[in-house]
Amino acid sequence: MKKIFAVIVMLSVALTFAQEKSKVDLNKDGDLTVATYYHDNGAVAQQGAFNKEGELHGVWTSYTAEGNKVTVGNYVNGNKAGKWLFWSNNKLKEVDYIDSRIASVSEWTDKVQLAISN
Repeated sequence: MKKIFAVIVMLSVALTFAQEKSKVDLNKDGDLTVATYYHDNGAVAQQGAFNKEGELHGVWTSYTAEGNKVTVGNYVNGNKAGKWLFWSNNKLKEVDYIDSRIASVSEWTDKVQLAISN
């Protein structure tokens, strides 16, 4: 059940960004191309990099239009790897990936705002 929920959250975040037609800045940094995608209001939507093969590589971060962090995760040559963090309201989900496959899911809920969300 946790895996299904995590997949649904990831797909909804991905579809939200896929539907937007917003500005993109691309900057070359050695073998990487750093990309910054923007919401319609000009706020940063996503930041991350592509390797020379055009695969997602390194840390990617997604934000709401208000500037709140939604997702932080790492890609290694196009594959999700390591710990990914997903914020939703006052919940934090930590999903561990190995070769783009979910290895584990943890969730924290707190009545106070999560200190690491911004």
